[in-house]
Amino acid sequence: MIPKIPCRLVVCVSMLVLILASARDNGFAMDESGCFTCHQYPGLTRPETPEGFRVFHIDEERYLQSPHGKTDCRKCHTTVNKVPHVGETAVNCTNGCHLAEKDKKLIADFNLKTMHDNEQFYITRLADGSACRVCHRLYPHKSNELARAFINMHVGFMTCETCHINREEYTNIDYEWTGSETADFAGKPFGARFNPKLGGESETGHFISRISVFSEENGEKKSLHNTWDTEKAEAYLAKADQWTSAEKKERLAYFHKDIHKNAVSVTCHECHSTDTILDFEDLGFSSRKAHDLININIKGLVTKYKIFYFPDMFR
Repeated sequence: MIPKIPCRLVVCVSMLVLILASARDNGFAMDESGCFTCHQYPGLTRPETPEGFRVFHIDEERYLQSPHGKTDCRKCHTTVNKVPHVGETAVNCTNGCHLAEKDKKLIADFNLKTMHDNEQFYITRLADGSACRVCHRLYPHKSNELARAFINMHVGFMTCETCHINREEYTNIDYEWTGSETADFAGKPFGARFNPKLGGESETGHFISRISVFSEENGEKKSLHNTWDTEKAEAYLAKADQWTSAEKKERLAYFHKDIHKNAVSVTCHECHSTDTILDFEDLGFSSRKAHDLININIKGLVTKYKIFYFPDMFR
């Protein structure tokens, strides 16, 4: 006997099929593998050399308008099947495309590293006057392969101290926006253009505000964004090769006395959870945006997995 299938289940499955089918023609890029779950965020970067970094942000709308806009990412990036996929992003242009000899000649000398240049947004220079910036590169996080690009993304949204202030030493603290900071962008500027609570906006696109940490002292807010040690940091760096190991350790201890390191999982949950240290609505975010920031689903990928393999159920 053929078992009866509940009508409600049939309707639900039919709706799912229709949604998946219509998604192919809804004006967005072909993203069967869910790559834009991560790659949609501006400022997603990975340090590669002391002087440079690699950008992983892809703007979906601009990608859609490109010659490859209807091509699923993994059709070209054939070796990518898990996160992190460091060293596995080789591109195969003949995986069903560019098979003709004339096509092969056209792509033979093409620089694939520039393929997504017009689709990427990131900060190229940030002049915040801080002591941190003297020694640490613009995108400083590199040790955690899974989370480093996500953490570097926050450079455009908050100061170093927001995550790294030693809250055992500073207990009476609050989080607010910095004043305007000079920033240069590749692609479209992102982040807060001045303090969103005040409704101000930069006309040039070269100024941003970031969330920073302040201490309450005598009824007044004092910024803990360290700009007062900048000259000392510059003097230290100028003579760094002259210091002994003990002298370096002593001086670095001074510059780091007010900060501490955080585990990635702690850092994520401190902001993106119902126990967040940030009052997003008080910072000027809408209730909808605040809800999204608290419940953002990407944090699960960062905090729950060391290796995450992509499912292929819809491929």
